[in-house]
Amino acid sequence: MPAKPVLVVTGATGAQGGGLVHAILDDPQQSFAVRAVTRKADSDNARQLQRLGAEIVSADLDDLGSLERAFAGAYGAYCVTNFWEHISPERETRQATNLAKAAQAAKLQHVVWSTLEDSRKWVPLTDTRMPTLLGKYKVPHFDAKADADRKFIDLGVPVTFLLTSFYWDNLIYFGMGPQKGPDGAYAITLPMADQKLPGIARDDIGRCAFGIFKAGNKYIGKTLGIAGEHLTGDAMAAALGKALGVPVRYNAVSADAYRAFGFPGAEDLGNMFQFNRDFSDEFCAARDLALSRKLNPALQSFAEWLEKNKGRIPL
Repeated sequence: MPAKPVLVVTGATGAQGGGLVHAILDDPQQSFAVRAVTRKADSDNARQLQRLGAEIVSADLDDLGSLERAFAGAYGAYCVTNFWEHISPERETRQATNLAKAAQAAKLQHVVWSTLEDSRKWVPLTDTRMPTLLGKYKVPHFDAKADADRKFIDLGVPVTFLLTSFYWDNLIYFGMGPQKGPDGAYAITLPMADQKLPGIARDDIGRCAFGIFKAGNKYIGKTLGIAGEHLTGDAMAAALGKALGVPVRYNAVSADAYRAFGFPGAEDLGNMFQFNRDFSDEFCAARDLALSRKLNPALQSFAEWLEKNKGRIPL
């Protein structure tokens, strides 16, 4: 019996990669074998994936040689970086370049690169509506990924560019969930005015990526955007209130106010939300809900995600 083609998943114990590893392992057709790449092969998460049937390989995105070894002999790879681990756009682009080089060296047949828009195409560095950060970015964690897109193309890697969306799981972490104010009322705070924000359950990103791989070469050379729903702040607050059993309101602040909150990455996120807000129609249109569901028939709505996760949202 011929060996199954191997999909390499970087960030396998993280948000996006973990969802893809589980999607591959849960596939009734068992179309692929999975090689889960992590820096910490002896971690509890890695051992759990190994028990479920994944091959565990240790590699580091800063170490090209380790990536080349991890990619060797595989059919394809899911490539993702974690900007928030280091908050360095230059390092983000270097890591993505290493992924592209390793994919080329291994002659992979299909790579899905988790990327985002280059906000500077909409808001040039000279545009004063939004502050320029670090001298050459508007939204660093978007723009650094976009800078790496060309690396995959120039190296001739057969790639699908996957545009992701706001993780609803962020409402569990980072203090982004409902916060109790001095008056005792709960609110979520976003600088989105009345515009819609594309969002998705993080596990569904991996499931959508698996749908891309299962489609063969259909999406190679294309850019696909995914989301579970496009929701206004008011709609998110209403759904949260219903699920949590407490009134939740939407506190629409200015982007300037959000940037001034002072937590690590506040300026970057303030610019990101402003970019999403000011170009909401285009940003939502790039994240096709029908396509997302075609790739992942189990795609969750916000209400469905809340029903499963409401107990994890701190109040």
